[in-house]
Amino acid sequence: MKKYANSYLSAYRGLSPSVWWLSIVMLVNRMGTMVLPFMTLYMTESINVSIGKAGLVMTIFGMGTICGAFVGGKLTDKIGFYHIQVASLLGGGIMFIVLGLMNSYISICITTFFLSFINEAFRPANSAALAHYSDSKNRTRSFTLNRLAINLGWAIGGTLGGFVAAKSYHLLFWIDGFTNIIAAVLLWILLAPKRNVAPQEEEENEPPKKSAYQDIPFIVFLVMNTVFACCFLQVFTTIPVYFKQELLLSESDIGITLAINGLIIAIIEMAIIHKLENKYTPLTFVMIGTILVSLSFIVLNILPGYFMLAVIFISIMTIGEIINMPFAATFWVNRSTRLNRGQYAGLFTISWAVAQIAGPGLGAYTAQKLGFDNLWWIMSALCFATIAGYKWIERKSKTSS
Repeated sequence: MKKYANSYLSAYRGLSPSVWWLSIVMLVNRMGTMVLPFMTLYMTESINVSIGKAGLVMTIFGMGTICGAFVGGKLTDKIGFYHIQVASLLGGGIMFIVLGLMNSYISICITTFFLSFINEAFRPANSAALAHYSDSKNRTRSFTLNRLAINLGWAIGGTLGGFVAAKSYHLLFWIDGFTNIIAAVLLWILLAPKRNVAPQEEEENEPPKKSAYQDIPFIVFLVMNTVFACCFLQVFTTIPVYFKQELLLSESDIGITLAINGLIIAIIEMAIIHKLENKYTPLTFVMIGTILVSLSFIVLNILPGYFMLAVIFISIMTIGEIINMPFAATFWVNRSTRLNRGQYAGLFTISWAVAQIAGPGLGAYTAQKLGFDNLWWIMSALCFATIAGYKWIERKSKTSS
């Protein structure tokens, strides 16, 4: 037992203090993320608009996310990740409070765009910071620790947000705002560049590689990642409806099933990544994770069952997520340098933002027109199709190396 415990804890050793501080800042920030899960309810219940108009607000949020990630990536390369993170957290905190004070539909739409624009500029800068304060031996674990902080923060924030929303929707905006500001203060104090030294693997006079926008294998990777993300995000959109309507699960059973995702990530992700890190190329693990996600959709069509089928599905899906996502981050980091990392981080963030806008709507429309069974076959086929793109990138990378 002691040997197992030491092996498990070793997954958390060897990371730089700066990576831990970044993850703590992310945890504080995401613990306060209470508005987004309840935004549609807030619009329909408090502002009294239709669900269609509420959905448009979320689409506007997604558009702001894309613009913010693009500009944030550009500014990260020009100004530096430290100042962009602080400014984004501080500005986002203020905008959350301002959004809560808006009463008209138009003002909410406009404020939502600028909020998501400012808030999302944080992500490319944060990713560039993680890459800067890690090295090739522990880079994937560094991103995994940050992912753990995000998932844990979302779980805590979402749970507390439900209780807060029952009392006052407006209080959600104030909590989100102040946690953003607190995270900005923590980052300002704890991660000042003078107090945090990065591992120096890159030469100070390292010439920049080609622009991320001219890196064709990376652009292909972004397309494949967007397709994968559209499939994966069904877990939070069409899957709960399928569980309810087809598997006849109660709301509490659905909640328990989805909680398994976060539980598996929290318990074993770091340990798994520690075992896999540096064993093969990041792209190899991206493909393995994608195949597992594809298989999880097939399971829904070939296995009988109700609650246990849901558990099997979410377990396979989560293992695929665990293997795919940290190594996907490592892939783009390895193609960048400290001089153009913001570009790569911004475009990678945009690929997820596009999927968040397109995936839920396309999945729901397909389920409505063709049924859930056909939707799962299509999702599985799309995941498998990305393997061809990843294989092309792998061959192209070997040819050019």
